[in-house]
Amino acid sequence: MAKEYSGSPKPHQLESKRKRLTWVLGVSGLCILFYVLGAWQTTTTPINQSEVYTTRVSCNINAPQAGDGELNPSSLSSSAALDFESHHQIEINSTVSLHEFPPCDMSYSDITPCQDPVRSRKFDREMAKYRERHCPKSEELLRCLIPAPPKYKTPFKWPQSRDYAWYDNIPHKELSIEKAGQNWIQVEGHRFRFPGGGTTFPNGADAYIDNINELIPLTGGNIRTAVDTGCGVASWGAYLLKRDILTMSFARRDTHEAQVQFALERGVPAMIGVISSKRLPYPARAFDMAHCSGCLIPWYMYDGLYLLEVDRVLRPGGYWILSGPPIHWKKYWRGWERTKEDLKQEQDTIEDIAKRLCWKKLIEKNDLAIWQKPINHIDCNKSKVVYKTPQICGPDNPDTAWYKDMEACITPLPEVSSSDEVAGGALEKWPERAFSVPPRISSGSLSGITAEKLREDNELWKDRMTYYKKIDGLLHKGRYRNVMDMNAYLGGFAAAMSKYPVWVMNVVPFHSNPDTLGAIYERGLIGTYQDWCEAFSTYPRTYDLIHASGVFSIYQDRCDITNILLEMDRILRPEGTVIFRDTVEMLVKIRSITEGMRWKSQIMDHESGPFNPEKILFAVKTYWTGAAK
Repeated sequence: MAKEYSGSPKPHQLESKRKRLTWVLGVSGLCILFYVLGAWQTTTTPINQSEVYTTRVSCNINAPQAGDGELNPSSLSSSAALDFESHHQIEINSTVSLHEFPPCDMSYSDITPCQDPVRSRKFDREMAKYRERHCPKSEELLRCLIPAPPKYKTPFKWPQSRDYAWYDNIPHKELSIEKAGQNWIQVEGHRFRFPGGGTTFPNGADAYIDNINELIPLTGGNIRTAVDTGCGVASWGAYLLKRDILTMSFARRDTHEAQVQFALERGVPAMIGVISSKRLPYPARAFDMAHCSGCLIPWYMYDGLYLLEVDRVLRPGGYWILSGPPIHWKKYWRGWERTKEDLKQEQDTIEDIAKRLCWKKLIEKNDLAIWQKPINHIDCNKSKVVYKTPQICGPDNPDTAWYKDMEACITPLPEVSSSDEVAGGALEKWPERAFSVPPRISSGSLSGITAEKLREDNELWKDRMTYYKKIDGLLHKGRYRNVMDMNAYLGGFAAAMSKYPVWVMNVVPFHSNPDTLGAIYERGLIGTYQDWCEAFSTYPRTYDLIHASGVFSIYQDRCDITNILLEMDRILRPEGTVIFRDTVEMLVKIRSITEGMRWKSQIMDHESGPFNPEKILFAVKTYWTGAAK
């Protein structure tokens, strides 16, 4: 009997292997069959439009192709189009019409909603309160576009704009007649010329500033920020610019028609404003110098309340310059049509108030008088033994300034350890000041903001400016002069723009926490508080470029963002630019509104790339004007 080896296959094992092989071959055959059928189907022409979206196309028409290096876009079939339509069973309404905002009547061409001359008549005239901000209610807001004058032209470029403006842009001759003897403004054919004169310097602001420079040092970088109260057409601020001094000029809207509008048309920083019963919308210790040239502010009244407000916004060691009545009254009293006794009493009262504020009178020479605020309050606190009033204010936040009543007390300075120490910290000279660490940050006064965060913010703005120049490479060509940052944070945008021939209005929403506007001023920049649910204190068509980072995410639950966009349209010049930064959802919403405002726009990726959830919307207001009557 033959021997059976254990390794030999048994009959039932051979049968099992044959079945498995047959099954594998069968499945493989079916796969090949279905693959061939599928390939044959994709080569057939679509029989109806709903099949077109399955056609294969390259998503990148610039992708290199084998053989010729680049794909020619014209070689694409006209039917090879991507289908972006949704293919849901639920029917979606895609016929929502765009809301077109109509133009307002030409009578609104120069409207200033919160300083409306008609509305102001309803308010108290005591202390000129009726000249303060009185904004319309939401139901009173215009839902139309403010028209430019019929022959509106692109303004002159800086620095020519300092001296000239088109008559058609601001068709008001009143100042050229009323102030003819003071050389504020002259009409020359189709344009205005600004000789540089002012109420107390009819021979020109340049010579006047030279006279000031003989008394206090205006060059060298120690004085950088200034405020001009009752500025006229802002010639003082205009001529300080070449000395690297940035001035916040303000004047009320009154019978001197369009004086702030002329200032901004010249490319000079200015706002509509008045010293009345509310604090100025600036933080404490903001300005190196304050100025009044025949500004008609009654400094001697209300127990020195207005000088107390100047003291609040002046930096330690800052200067107050006064010219015009009552200075040099012995020479000018007849021309001012006032008595010697009246003028002497006014000056004596101002001198007494300044002394109680602990100011030192540096000099009175010819038509100028200059006082200096102390660098700290060590000696001032001692003097309160002699001068009982005004007292030092209590522990209120001195930076709070939005609709905040003035107080008849001296704003306290930060404590110091010695009499020669500058309260709040000494500042670097300009231009180093722009990128040095502000004392408010180095002292830890701003919660959560450190020197390292400032450094990171500066680096961030270097990257952003590089990106902006690639997309909108016109910054170096003089297209922009008046620039606004609606949510300035630390002023990084303005600091990055300081090398260009522009100035930036840094706006800090009044409810910001922390409040960074004081640190912005310590960087040698200027700005203001604002509530964007209300109109800004300026005339229409006064800004060339507006930057709005995160503004609408902040305000979307506070008020109707359409009203904010209409306000932006009011203050933006024809063909002006807006840069929005926000979430893509918010930018899509903004774009849908601005398309009805005659704006052209495009959403771009963040400078760091497409994966950043923040996007950028570049928008341009198109040129159009109102119809001539």
